Amino acid sequence: MVTISLCMIVKNEEAVLGRALSSVREVVDEIVVADTGSSDRTREIASSFGAKVEPFEWIDDFAAARNFSFSLATMDYILWLDADDYVEPQDAERLLELKRTLNPDVCRVTMPYVLSRGVDGEPLSSLRRNRLVRRDCGFRWIGAVHEYLEAFGPHLDSEAAVQHDKDKAYTDRNLRIYRQRRERGEAFSVRDLYYFANELKDHGFHDEAALHYETMLRTGEGWVEDNLQACAKLAACYEALGQPELRLQAALRALAYDKPRPEGCCSIGNALLDSGSYATAAYWYEQALKAEWPATMGLSDRSAGTWYPHLQLCLCYDRLGLFAKAHEHNEAALRLYPEHPSMLHNRAYFQQAHGLTSEDGAGAEGEEREET
Repeated sequence: MVTISLCMIVKNEEAVLGRALSSVREVVDEIVVADTGSSDRTREIASSFGAKVEPFEWIDDFAAARNFSFSLATMDYILWLDADDYVEPQDAERLLELKRTLNPDVCRVTMPYVLSRGVDGEPLSSLRRNRLVRRDCGFRWIGAVHEYLEAFGPHLDSEAAVQHDKDKAYTDRNLRIYRQRRERGEAFSVRDLYYFANELKDHGFHDEAALHYETMLRTGEGWVEDNLQACAKLAACYEALGQPELRLQAALRALAYDKPRPEGCCSIGNALLDSGSYATAAYWYEQALKAEWPATMGLSDRSAGTWYPHLQLCLCYDRLGLFAKAHEHNEAALRLYPEHPSMLHNRAYFQQAHGLTSEDGAGAEGEEREET
């Protein structure tokens, strides 16, 4: 059986650290915590789990902090978590089984990272990350902000998932770090351009964000998953800036990087719907229901291929005067997301305005896709 070091970087995480450590305490053989300046009970909580707690002076560099934590590990493999991550009991069992069966020739193990869940608890937004790596490979973290673990070699894709449940309010910390790096004249990688644009967009600097998304895409060097996300985010920037033609162009640009995916189809559909092209928008929402999710390490939003396009098809067909068809799609959406307030409002509208009830809404049944 291989041994595992858990490595974490933390600061003022007393509210969630115990949950994270409890969830994997039976899996790991060592806990290493690099503390970047906590003033609450974080260190005390970590120590109560037998953790090796070491201070690390914060230098606005997440990769440096993570690499420091990795340098303190002594076991065969390193598992990393953030304080607001945790592992469900069934996934802890999967990890224990992995410990018993893992071929030591495997350099890295990828695991699903669940960022949000639907009303039924199933993963809604997720991606895969290199989560467990062999210590003697010496893999390093790269990037001061939105860092990534540069790992390669023989790998295993595990179904043991890590759940993310952020409890802190978003701040402008990452944006400030990027701006300071710019002011110092540091060269930005393609990945830096993408994540800098994300921070700008999230803080409402849509003009500046659009410029950096465009710059990133024009390099032709971005990871395909980042390119696809950048197209959708660029479209959202142009929406916020009131530029519908540029919005549609940005959404369509995703087709240059891969065959249609549910998220991209919905982005195109949204641009067309808002411009009043209801029939064409409906075509793209229908494609979202048919498109396949590829096996990828990138972000996947399951709503884009399940209930969301049904809801949007309801809007399209209602505005085209095809009320029975609109109602069918609303009922199909409700079967996938029974408590959604907009769909419940639509159900009442169709009954009151058109005499259509839930018994009349089975026509889109064959187009439903389960949330998996």
